[in-house]
Amino acid sequence: MQSITDFFGSIDSENLDSWFSDLIRFILWSVFILFLGWFARKMIQRTTTDQILLYRSRKITRYLSYFLIFLLAIFTFVGEIKYFTIAIGIMSAGVALALQEVILSFAGWIAILTSNIYKTGDRIEINQIKGDVIDIGMTRTTLMEIGVWVSSDNYSGRIVQVSNAFVFKGTVHNYSTDFPFVWDEINLPVQYDSDLVLVDKIIRQTAQENLMDYTEIAKEEWKHLVKNYLIENANVEPTLTLKLTDNWIEFNFRYVVDYKKRRITKDQLYKEIYKQFKINEPKVKLASATFSMVDMPDLNVNLKNY
Repeated sequence: MQSITDFFGSIDSENLDSWFSDLIRFILWSVFILFLGWFARKMIQRTTTDQILLYRSRKITRYLSYFLIFLLAIFTFVGEIKYFTIAIGIMSAGVALALQEVILSFAGWIAILTSNIYKTGDRIEINQIKGDVIDIGMTRTTLMEIGVWVSSDNYSGRIVQVSNAFVFKGTVHNYSTDFPFVWDEINLPVQYDSDLVLVDKIIRQTAQENLMDYTEIAKEEWKHLVKNYLIENANVEPTLTLKLTDNWIEFNFRYVVDYKKRRITKDQLYKEIYKQFKINEPKVKLASATFSMVDMPDLNVNLKNY
């Protein structure tokens, strides 16, 4: 308690001219630190074209500059070194009470950077918002939003900022870290009188022509996933199964695809399969929910004039 009293007493006894000169020194040194940070970013920009390295270097130099200015403020205005820990304690208590959410967001930022929850360029879903990560700040993550009023995996055009605190409050879905592929599927209803062997051949041949690159890369990526996590070795080959329904035979085609090319790949598969079905008609026929009148009894209509 006596130390705290001495600390505030020393502040009260400071000469106004001394405080003014300290303020001038602080401003000049702050400008110099900011200049060094700007100069470092420019030098890094001239020596490399790696966008990820440039992005991270800008972040690191900016935060380092702010941290140095913060230390400079402490040593300039607190005065004696013996009061440094007291000043830190008082400020920490006030900040902890007033900025709880900000502190949690800052802790989330540290967790994101150190545990690889996600990084810039990843496609994630956090706090029920889906999008591509375009920036990770100290308190907020910025996403280019996907979905909402547009179908599939298209951008909505909105830029959304989400608090980093949500990495502790909920689930984070990452579509690209460790395994940059997702499983997708298409369902094809086929009439019962179709040549099922031919249908099977058409679908598998289409998969061979359009998906083999994904399959080979996915196999290698899955091997790395098995090494890092306690997970079984999954089958990443395209699979084809069928189901008998009341109206048609339903073929279910399941495959792995690049998480950013899910829609365009499905479009290619549908077009190619439909093209082959049309070529092989009437052996292969797609089914639809329509009604056919197979028989109708004779009708005897007697019209009378009233």
